[in-house]
Amino acid sequence: MFKISTRGQYALLIMTELAEQPEGKFTPLKLLSHRHNISIKYLEQIFIQLSKAGLITGIRGSNGGYRLIKKTEDYTAGEILRALEGELSPVTESENNVVSNIGIDQFWNDFEETINSFVDSITLEQLVERNKMDYGTMYYI
Repeated sequence: MFKISTRGQYALLIMTELAEQPEGKFTPLKLLSHRHNISIKYLEQIFIQLSKAGLITGIRGSNGGYRLIKKTEDYTAGEILRALEGELSPVTESENNVVSNIGIDQFWNDFEETINSFVDSITLEQLVERNKMDYGTMYYI
């Protein structure tokens, strides 16, 4: 079964929250941890991957925290998920691919293309707007 891990789900959640903050404002890791009941260690692992992917930046110290690097409309759900999950594919690659040559390879290719097209069509800005519609305007930290 094709699943997005909790790390990928939390990455989308946290990126959405960072996007709701005033542009350029650093949000403390401790506050995000408390607000979402996620351990600081677990969040640090997620932030390391997001940072390596060039999606966020952070600073240490009393005024430290994390913020987005780009504008919200320049991020896609796909790039955020891939930063944590790797390639989004419903089938695993292997040398001894059991389903190869049985006439349904095109089905799996189309399925993968559909998944990737969908996640790449949703921007972080759209996720923020959907969140506002579902829960009202978020408060700033």
